[in-house]
Amino acid sequence: MPVETPRRSAQPIQEQVRRPTSGWSALGALLAAVFVTLPAIFIAARGVPALAVLLVLALLVEIFLLAGLFVVNPNEAKVLQLFGEYVGSVRHAGFHWANPLYTKKAVSLRVVSFESGKLKVNDLDGNPVEIAAIVVWKVVDSAQAVFQVDDYREYVRVQSEAALRNLASRYTYDAHEDEHVSLRGHTVTVAQELQREIEERVRLAGVDVIEARISHLAYAPEIAQAMLQRQQAGAIIAARTKIVEGAVGMVEMALERLARNQVVQLDEERKAAMVSNLLVVLCGERSVTPVVNAGTIYQ
Repeated sequence: MPVETPRRSAQPIQEQVRRPTSGWSALGALLAAVFVTLPAIFIAARGVPALAVLLVLALLVEIFLLAGLFVVNPNEAKVLQLFGEYVGSVRHAGFHWANPLYTKKAVSLRVVSFESGKLKVNDLDGNPVEIAAIVVWKVVDSAQAVFQVDDYREYVRVQSEAALRNLASRYTYDAHEDEHVSLRGHTVTVAQELQREIEERVRLAGVDVIEARISHLAYAPEIAQAMLQRQQAGAIIAARTKIVEGAVGMVEMALERLARNQVVQLDEERKAAMVSNLLVVLCGERSVTPVVNAGTIYQ
């Protein structure tokens, strides 16, 4: 049986920067040639008709060469092609002249930013979340942007949304432990990971990603209320934990200072009652009403 050899990916086209002829020099030379050829045609037509025909052809060639003049704006590149073959790219801004047979396609090198639509994705825990991102990018290789993909702007948009979906599915919306990366709690780490993944996807199109960050993040409407209650419960538990820790520390300090200064001698039963009363006072949500004992501590 014949062995099928694996296909090798074609070498991507790399940008070749060209420095064409100055447009002002070419324009001056061509206009001078036109002004010389025009009167020569009239003179030759009176005596040498064959020469007049040649001069007319020369005039047509000169006019045709004027079509090679073109302008490159700042932060723009013109990709040159000759009968489908890539010739080079002109990045230098100004007035230039090149072969009139060249097709010249403009590619913007300016910084572009766009915000993706709100995507509905399941996070690592399976909870549906809404997420959107802002991506800032620019073309760094005009040849790859033109020849490697059909529409490099649409390619960047689609690949950015695909990277955003993939990123959201790898992390949880909110981590219960600090060492775990979450979408909400580690925005810098998530933004760096998103930028790296988008860069890998759009490198084929000659695009460099300058910045990528999350612009919108929320639970999907169908679970938003339940998740809000969950977050509130977590906040209440965390606050109560801090209150109890502080209250226990204050009770320990009170008992220690009473014993050290010998203010009063308490047995274990009275210590337990004091601890209970202090914890009720310190951990209660409402202000307590003190009860003054007019007798002894044992009555």
